[in-house]
Amino acid sequence: MHAAVLVFPGSNCDRDLATAFEAAGAKVTMVWHKEQGLPAGVDIVGVPGGFSYGDYLRCGAIAANSPICGALKAHAERGGYALGICNGFQVLTETRLLPGALRRNANLKYICKTVPLVVGTADSAFTHGYAKDQVIDIPIAHHDGNYYADDATLARLLDQDRIAFTYADNPNGSVADIAGVLSENRRVLGMMPHPERAADPAHGGTDGKQMFAGLMDQLATA
Repeated sequence: MHAAVLVFPGSNCDRDLATAFEAAGAKVTMVWHKEQGLPAGVDIVGVPGGFSYGDYLRCGAIAANSPICGALKAHAERGGYALGICNGFQVLTETRLLPGALRRNANLKYICKTVPLVVGTADSAFTHGYAKDQVIDIPIAHHDGNYYADDATLARLLDQDRIAFTYADNPNGSVADIAGVLSENRRVLGMMPHPERAADPAHGGTDGKQMFAGLMDQLATA
C-alpha cells in the first residue's frame, strides 16, 4: 500500500499519521500543500490533524483551497481512498468530499482526552477490522469537533449506513453523537478522533492500530 500524507502549514499530526501507516506496512510519501499532484501509484491519501493555516478562517477552509486539494478531490472522485482525521475531517467537509460541517464544541472549550467510540458499521475498508457496535478507546483533541448535518443529510447517512463511529458519551455536542462518517462509495472516511494516537503500546492503547492493519488488508486485495 502506498499512502500519501498531506502537509499544510500548521499540520502537527502528519508524522504521527505517517508512522501509523508505516507500522501497518505501507510506503509513505509526505506531500507539501503547494504540490499540484499526488505521487504515482498512491492508494490512500491521509489528511492529518493540526491547525492548517492556523485555522484563521473556518477550520480547514484555507487548506481545502490549497493546490494539493485539487489532486485530493480528483483522487477521491475516481474511486481512490482518503482518510481525514480531526482537522483533516474538517478539510474533507470543506472540499465537499464529505457532507456536513464541524462547528465549535458545544461547551466552547478545547477537549483533549481518550474517549470510548462505538463502531457504527463494519462495512468499509476502514472499519472491517472491528465488529459493529464494538466499543474502542481513541483520543480526541479538538476545539471545533461538533459535527452538524441537516435532517435530510442525517437521514441519508443513517439510511446508507455511512456513520462509521459514534461517541459513547458525546463530548462536543455532535448531532446524533457522530464521530466519523463515510462517503457514498465508502472510500473516504472523516473522523474527529485520532486513531494514529492509539496505534502503539507506548500510546497507552492500541485500538486504533486495527484501522491501519485493516486498511492494509483491504487495499492489498482491492
